[in-house]
Amino acid sequence: MNTPDPAPAPRPLLLPDGRPAVAAWTLDPAVKHLNHGSFGAVPLVAQQEQNRRRRQMEASPVEWFPALPEKIAAARGALARFLRVRPDDLALVPNASAGASVVYGGLPTRPGGEVLVTDHGYGAVTMGAERLARRWGGTLRTARVPLDADADTAYACVVDAIGEATGLVVIDHITSATARWMPVGRIAAEARRRGVPVLVDGAHVPGLAADPLAGVDCDVWVGNLHKFGCAPRGTAALVARTPLRDHLHPLIDSWGAPAPFPDRFDTQGTIDATGYLAAPTALDFVADTWGWEQARAYMRELADYAERIVAAAFSELTGEDCRVDVGTPVDALRLVRLPAPLAATRAEADALRDRVGRELGVAAAFTSFGGVGYLRLSTHVYNTAADFEYFAERCVPVLGAWSRTDSRGGRR
Repeated sequence: MNTPDPAPAPRPLLLPDGRPAVAAWTLDPAVKHLNHGSFGAVPLVAQQEQNRRRRQMEASPVEWFPALPEKIAAARGALARFLRVRPDDLALVPNASAGASVVYGGLPTRPGGEVLVTDHGYGAVTMGAERLARRWGGTLRTARVPLDADADTAYACVVDAIGEATGLVVIDHITSATARWMPVGRIAAEARRRGVPVLVDGAHVPGLAADPLAGVDCDVWVGNLHKFGCAPRGTAALVARTPLRDHLHPLIDSWGAPAPFPDRFDTQGTIDATGYLAAPTALDFVADTWGWEQARAYMRELADYAERIVAAAFSELTGEDCRVDVGTPVDALRLVRLPAPLAATRAEADALRDRVGRELGVAAAFTSFGGVGYLRLSTHVYNTAADFEYFAERCVPVLGAWSRTDSRGGRR
């Protein structure tokens, strides 16, 4: 049986005037930007819209702030259409971690209750879950899910850890450190059957899924619009569709406190909400220029190519298979195993990220799971195959040398 040839590198996306897609962003051309998934990147048109709104705010603050809740409500409507949810089910929060904190602060007290997380959870959200468990006088329980677990195995690992004391399940939709989907719909359905609230951390999902909450009947879902949606940073959605929403309040009490959910989130005093107001511009830019379906297809094809060539480069260097089976991979996020002992801990992964940026001029993500270090590849419409070819040809040999000379990946 002949093995089919691997798919070729996808052709770069172009703007309508023929320029490369990256021309629509203000990214530093001296840096290879291979880590969209961490902080996103805002297209120029959305920056300009946010700046226009800021000028309005600063020109007449006394006029701006009383009228702001109505403006935020209109933005919520546009963002709800993008996420395919009802506007009355969606509140705007600064980021997914802030949304999780809203839930932790709003849940009715459960003395001695247990909060269930997984070992793939985002660190800041897990820290908040631990604080909640301490306030309850209970414990934080961690469900262990193998990196290569398929959906059925991941489901079993989580639901088997739900017990009589479980007062909340916190589960990632897409895991940050390990770049895999979790079967949140099935987990939420089983938790609901047992009467246990579920918080889904969908930080990376908006922009990567056409209908993010389809089949996900959880109590609260939070997702960042400033990652793959390219909205200005500090823009995230909190979607609540069960009676728990009546207990949810903004992190800052303001004059909207007596209002029902989600209206009370629209009044937050003197915060700069221009990111919320400019977010629809970012989403519309991708939709009008390429269409989100084509954008997602390109990100997936480019991630396939990037994973293949970077893993092959590391494998050739080390003599080991550096491909990673994450069970249920994500279209635009992939893992490649690093040569040991690079990035064996989160602190070492962060130090390696900083060193690669400083010495190699590449913005990349490095993560750690189970004492093993990984490169997390991340693609968006402005990336091209040449970006990842550069990394494979120029950066992989340097990382190999660092792994042999510096056990911590820090400065030699």
